Amino acid sequence: MTSRKLPIPIKLRINKLKQCLRGCMGYFALIDTPNVLKNLDSWIRRRLRVCLWKQWKLPRTRVRKLKGLGVPFGKAYEWGNSRKGYWRIAHSPILDKTLGTTKG
Repeated sequence: MTSRKLPIPIKLRINKLKQCLRGCMGYFALIDTPNVLKNLDSWIRRRLRVCLWKQWKLPRTRVRKLKGLGVPFGKAYEWGNSRKGYWRIAHSPILDKTLGTTKG
């Protein structure tokens, strides 16, 4: 569901993940594992940011989308044209703020 190479829209991807995680939470409801679930949640959010960043293929698209999310032009240009890898960019302060817990 979080494969980077599948061209699935982000809304559909999130809905499928919700179904799967709801089933897992029901199965593991009796286990007291808040740290494990918190780590899983942060990993899934980062993975979704990777998928979204990869969908924005061109640097100009990334800059445009970041500006649309409220990032100043200088920072949007800097991060949109970055050559860092997907996983590293997904944990950048810019994507953490703009695509964090409130979006999606």
